[in-house]
Amino acid sequence: MTKVLIDTNIIIDLLSKRKDFYYDAAELMSSADKNEIQLFISSLTIANANYILSKHLSEQKAREVLRKFKVLVEILSLDEKVIDLALSDDQFKDFEDGLQYYSALEGYIDIIITRNKKDFKNPKYRF
Repeated sequence: MTKVLIDTNIIIDLLSKRKDFYYDAAELMSSADKNEIQLFISSLTIANANYILSKHLSEQKAREVLRKFKVLVEILSLDEKVIDLALSDDQFKDFEDGLQYYSALEGYIDIIITRNKKDFKNPKYRF
């Protein structure tokens, strides 16, 4: 089964029901529900999603949404190796993108799905 890392922006699209992007994100979740793909996120995504959702919902509601969402995905760790790799790599202007990229690499992920194409366009390693 194809292992897919979903970038934080896609998760925010889904959980906050962003008008132009929600249905594509929901379709991705549906593919996972049908066991067509296996979904992964970086542990950083949970923290970032909580921060964004808490701006629009109460802190309690944001955490409730994340608890329900968490059962749909597997979470990749940000360990010392991943952090060191991201700190040493200057290809990512956004440090968080580097963390997600190296989480995927260390997790043997096949594909990263993101709307942030400009920051993931020239990875050193191909999945």
